[in-house]
Amino acid sequence: MPFVFDSTKPIAIGSDHAGIEYKALLVKWLTEKGMPVKDFGTYTADSVDYPDYAHAVSTAVEKQEVAFGILLCGSANGVAMTANKHAGIRAGLCWQNDVALLVRQHNNANIICIPARFVSYFVAQQMVETFMSTAFEGGRHATRVNKMTCS
Repeated sequence: MPFVFDSTKPIAIGSDHAGIEYKALLVKWLTEKGMPVKDFGTYTADSVDYPDYAHAVSTAVEKQEVAFGILLCGSANGVAMTANKHAGIRAGLCWQNDVALLVRQHNNANIICIPARFVSYFVAQQMVETFMSTAFEGGRHATRVNKMTCS
């Protein structure tokens, strides 16, 4: 699998209580593949507020301290909406592998948001692998992506 992001930087990951199980499995899988991971929490199954973790991951991505981000919550809507409040973030909510492919190819997403209550772990892992190995196509898509940011 080619890695299209800066491989010298860690991958940021964060979740609320609904995504903690998948987060732990993804951290283990990525680490076993030799990829450094910066885990922004949560670390227990106790109920927490997803914006706290979405902001932490998004800030690290914006500051280019990490290669890209992974966010998980129950529906992934909350983390996606929170992440996309950051000017330098293009967070894509993915529920199947084809969507993960397109948010990279067409939208140059730098955070993948995964709905832990609605996809299997196998699909979550597959989407992360696709996200990491898919390059932005540029061209007409670059024109569109450049229009996303509000002044």
